[in-house]
Amino acid sequence: MSHPYPAGGHALPAQMTGPITPPPVVPRKRRTGAILGSLGAVAAVATIAAVQLSSHAGYDGAEAAYQDSVSAAATTAEQLRAEVGALRTTTDAAALILENNSGTLLDASSTDALGVAVSEGQTKASAADDALAVTLPQTDDKPFWFWELFSETQQLDENRARADEHAEDLQDQSDDAVATATTVTESGVAALVSAADSASALEAAHISARNLDVIALRDAAEEVSYTTTIDQGAADAFIALESAATQIVASEQAEIAEKAGPLQGTRLEVEAFARSLAPGVLLEFDWAQLVNGFGLDGGMGGYTTWWYDDPGYATIELSDSVAEQWPSAMSQALVAHEVGHAISVKCADMYDDSTQDSIEKWATGWAISMGFTDDANGVWAYGYPPQSYIDAAAGCR
Repeated sequence: MSHPYPAGGHALPAQMTGPITPPPVVPRKRRTGAILGSLGAVAAVATIAAVQLSSHAGYDGAEAAYQDSVSAAATTAEQLRAEVGALRTTTDAAALILENNSGTLLDASSTDALGVAVSEGQTKASAADDALAVTLPQTDDKPFWFWELFSETQQLDENRARADEHAEDLQDQSDDAVATATTVTESGVAALVSAADSASALEAAHISARNLDVIALRDAAEEVSYTTTIDQGAADAFIALESAATQIVASEQAEIAEKAGPLQGTRLEVEAFARSLAPGVLLEFDWAQLVNGFGLDGGMGGYTTWWYDDPGYATIELSDSVAEQWPSAMSQALVAHEVGHAISVKCADMYDDSTQDSIEKWATGWAISMGFTDDANGVWAYGYPPQSYIDAAAGCR
């Protein structure tokens, strides 16, 4: 059997002889695009997630930093409150001192310096109050989305800067309060010490003031001289000193008024003489027509009461006749005898004061030791004292 084709050939079907249509193929390009799109979506999500995480971390850090600044400002505010409280206490006390200053003891320069310091203290305290009234913003609820977080983080950073600036201002105010309080204290203490020192001059200028009023002035001045801080206690001490100073003036006026009349000038001369015999002893004088039963018909009377206090003091009563016969040897001798009683407040341990006889011998011996030989020195009334009394009295000056 013959074959139309050479041996080993292959015959194709008849229908294969026409145009050949290849099977459909999915385009590779379209598959690549889908894959890339998926990857892009994943990357976008990852980016957004990263941004979210970063924005949250940024917000948390900013909020923590802001809260630290707020806490620091609050701590400084508490410090300032304490300092301005101390400043106000000092300034108010100093102002009270100025309000009660009569000008009797405080000199003009001390008053002016304290006035400037008080004004500065009031200004600084007011400025501190304004600073303490400043409030810092509260943080809102934390947002979620990054675009909100970024905005809020920026706001937190701005608030932190404000808080830091506020804390610095509070610290400056605190430093100013401390420095100003120191100035007020120094000015106040200097003024009060000056006032205390002036008390002795006031006493010397009002020598006729009553003993107890003089002692009150000395005590008040001593209290003020111990001042180291300006507070209510210091103001009270100064007010007491001012009151004592006012009383000294009024006391002397009252005493001089009691001595008014034709003998006033001579009475004051007698008192000055008596004080010259016993320097440092507080003496007060009363005058009457009769003293100790004497004062008429050329007679003279005297009587002395003394107190062993610290300081000791005495009241000497003299009859008007002592002034009428002044400055006779008799008048001077009698006055010397009475001063001999008064000065015993300085020499209590130099003689026996347990009996009236010993007391009178001492006063008589003292007058003799001072050179007053007229019998009105006590010899006429009490007899001549033993030499031992005169010698002992000579050591009392």
